[in-house]
Amino acid sequence: MIPKVETASPIETVPEARPVAPVPEPQASAIQPPPPPQAVNPDLRLIIEEDGGPGSYVYKTIDRRTGEVVNQFPREEILRIRHSHDYSAGTVVKAEI
Repeated sequence: MIPKVETASPIETVPEARPVAPVPEPQASAIQPPPPPQAVNPDLRLIIEEDGGPGSYVYKTIDRRTGEVVNQFPREEILRIRHSHDYSAGTVVKAEI
């Protein structure tokens, strides 16, 4: 015996689509690609140094012309605290839950 199949309801008509105004293309002068990374400041150099312990690194941005350290992470103050003889984890920041 073949099971009885119910027929679907008639399809409703959809209103006809109306044309949409095209989006204007941006002017060429408005679109500027970002500069390549080396063109931002070619005189800066990133140096990564190991800081004694495993997984401990110091990241320095150095000006090639002068040899000056422009930026460093972690900062020099933090490195001094970390290397002091009385430092232990949690002595700089104490948090209670």
